[in-house]
Amino acid sequence: MKIIELAKKELDGWKIYETLGLFAVLSFIFINAFFVKDNPIAVCSAVCGILYTIIAGKGKISCYFFGLMGSWCYIWLSLKNALWGNMLLYLCYYIPMQILGIFRWRKHLESKTREIIKTKLSHLQRIKLVITGILGSVTTILILAYFNDKSPVIDGITTFFSILGMYLTVKRCIEQWLIWIVVNGLSFIMWANLVIHGTKAYSTVIMWGVYFILAIYFYFVWRKELKKS
Repeated sequence: MKIIELAKKELDGWKIYETLGLFAVLSFIFINAFFVKDNPIAVCSAVCGILYTIIAGKGKISCYFFGLMGSWCYIWLSLKNALWGNMLLYLCYYIPMQILGIFRWRKHLESKTREIIKTKLSHLQRIKLVITGILGSVTTILILAYFNDKSPVIDGITTFFSILGMYLTVKRCIEQWLIWIVVNGLSFIMWANLVIHGTKAYSTVIMWGVYFILAIYFYFVWRKELKKS
């Protein structure tokens, strides 16, 4: 009974079109994977990643369960495709930060909805974020190029921006979605290029495309909620 009650609480507040959209996307991933004989790890990564993003956007702490599962799958995919930046990012940063996120989010939940209390950065903090993002990305690109990364520019930008994005996620800041829009858009291009050149990871391309759309959607959802509060 506890599991059923927990599931009801986590699904509380979902709109009909959000539920139908999730069902449609997951159905498309499975159907596509069947016909193109996609890598099972890529399918698992895509499904867990999309569930993580949607549930995180809804402000539910259960998102981290899917986030951790998806991260391990993505580490394997990055390793197989020599995307060292993405692999180290998920292994050394995403997984520890998601575990930290569980404990941080538990301290900032609405009593009725059990959703996180959302926040935003000050103007000065936003300026510091932009400067840090530019300097960090350039440094990461140079390091990855030295180690013969297949896509040093895109991998470098997405790697460092993801560090910032995950930090803002744990901090419950709306600015995380602006970071994820950049990361997801560039990651979609990077993986689409790999698939064009023979990598079997079609579900991963779909995943990043869906991530991109969800980041835009949840930015406006969070902005609306913050204005109300």
